[in-house]
Amino acid sequence: MGTQVKAIQIKQHGGPEVLELVEVTVPAPQENEVTIRQKALGLNFIDTYFRTGLYKHDLPHGLGFEGAGIVEAVGSGVKHLKVGDRVAYGQSPIGAYAEARNMPVNQLVKLPKQISFEEAAGAMLKGLTAQYLLRQTYRLQGGETILFHAAAGGVGLIACQWAKALGVKLIGTVSSPEKAALAKAHGAWETIDYTREDVAARVLELTNGAKVPVVYDGVGKSTWLASLDSLQPRGLMVSFGNASGPVEGVNLGILAAKGSLYVTRPTLAAHVNTREKLQAAADELFDMIKKKKIRINIGQRYRLEDVAQAHIDLESRKTTGATILTLD
Repeated sequence: MGTQVKAIQIKQHGGPEVLELVEVTVPAPQENEVTIRQKALGLNFIDTYFRTGLYKHDLPHGLGFEGAGIVEAVGSGVKHLKVGDRVAYGQSPIGAYAEARNMPVNQLVKLPKQISFEEAAGAMLKGLTAQYLLRQTYRLQGGETILFHAAAGGVGLIACQWAKALGVKLIGTVSSPEKAALAKAHGAWETIDYTREDVAARVLELTNGAKVPVVYDGVGKSTWLASLDSLQPRGLMVSFGNASGPVEGVNLGILAAKGSLYVTRPTLAAHVNTREKLQAAADELFDMIKKKKIRINIGQRYRLEDVAQAHIDLESRKTTGATILTLD
C-alpha cells in the first residue's frame, strides 16, 4: 500500500516544457526513512542543470533537492524523529518536487518552531551553502574584504547578511542597479555592476590596491578570469557553481602567473556528509535566522503545477532571493 500524490517528473531533457505533473505512489517508509508531507519546496539553479541534462540522471526522474514539511510516517530504526515533527532538508535524493516523499533520516534536520516551512525551503540549500563557504571552505574571522559574485541571488543575499554579521566587508557583483540596491540592503559593503564595470579593476580600487584573500564564485565560465585577477597572491578562488556554464580547459599555469593562487571546487555534500555535521551547520544557520541577523528573502512563490514558469523566470535572471514552490 502507498499514498497517491502529485509530483513533477521529466521523461526527456530540454526546456521548461518537459516538466510534467504526474501522479506517483509513495510507498511506506523503509528502514531509516520517514515519509514527509511537504509544505514548501526550494527551487535552485541545479534543478535546471538536471532538466537540461547538463547533470545526468537516469530518465524518467523527478527534480528538486530542497524542502520542508511534517513527518507523516516513520520507518524502522528511526530514533530521533516521530510523526508530527517539523523537518527540513537542503540535499536529498533527486525528486523534491512532490506533495509527499520518503527521505533518508540522515539528510533531515528538525525545524525550530520559530522558522516557517517557507523560510526553511528558501534557506536550507542556500543557507547551508553560505554556511560552508563562509565558515568552512574559507573560515572568515571578521575584518576581511571579500568578493562574492551574484550577490543578489539566493545564496548571495544570505552571504551578504552573514558577512556583515561577521564584520566582513563583502563586495558583491550584480547585473543591475536594482540588484545592487538589494545586495546593499542585505549588508553588502560595496557592489560592482559587471555589465558596466571592470570587476577586477574595481576590486583593486575598492581595496586600495590590496585585492582580496578569497573570491566566492557561483557563476563559473564568465567570471573565472575576473575572479583570478581580483585575488591577492596565494589567495583562494572558491568556484562553487556554474550559472554561466562550467569552467573548462583550465591551464594550471595561470594560477602561478597570477600569484601562486589556490582554487577549490567545493560541494555542500562533502561538508555535511554526516547527520551530525549537517545538524551543526543547520543549527548555526537557524541561530542566525532566529537572532534576525539573517532574514530569508523569498522573492517569488509558485504553485507546484506552475513550476515551468518558475524555471523560465529563474533562467532568465528575473528572480531575486529565494524561489519556492508552495503546497498548501
